[in-house]
Amino acid sequence: MSCARLGFGDLVGALFATVAVGLASRKWPGLLPAALGKYPGDALWAGMVYWVAFVAPSAPVIRVAAYAMAISYLDELSQLYQAAWINQIRATTIGHVLLGSAFSWLDLLAYTVGVGLCSAIEVIKVFRDRPKELTN
Repeated sequence: MSCARLGFGDLVGALFATVAVGLASRKWPGLLPAALGKYPGDALWAGMVYWVAFVAPSAPVIRVAAYAMAISYLDELSQLYQAAWINQIRATTIGHVLLGSAFSWLDLLAYTVGVGLCSAIEVIKVFRDRPKELTN
C-alpha cells in the first residue's frame, strides 16, 4: 500500500495529534492507568517518528514502518552512550524528549506498539477511503 494515498492534511493532523497526546501523557500521567507507566508516551513518540518518516511520497507502509522502527530503536540504543556532552543535552527539556535518558528494553516494545498502531491507522484509512468498484 502506497503512502501517497494519505493526504497532506491527514498527515499533519496525525502528527500534531500524536505530539499533543504524547506530551499530555507525560504532563498528566494520572489520566492513564498507572500500570502503563511512561510507555504510552514512548509509543506515541515512535508514532511521531512514523508520521515524520511518512513524508516519503511513494514508500510502502511497511518501508515507512521499518524506517520509523530503525530510527526509534537507534535513538534508544544511543542512550547506552553516556558521555558528559550528550548527557548535558539530555538534561534539557528538548534533549530529553528527543534523546531520552536511560536505555530500557521495554521502550523498544513501546516503540514497536506505537509504529504498529500508526501503520494500522494508515492502512485502515487508505482502505476506508479507497474508491468503491462498480459491479454489474
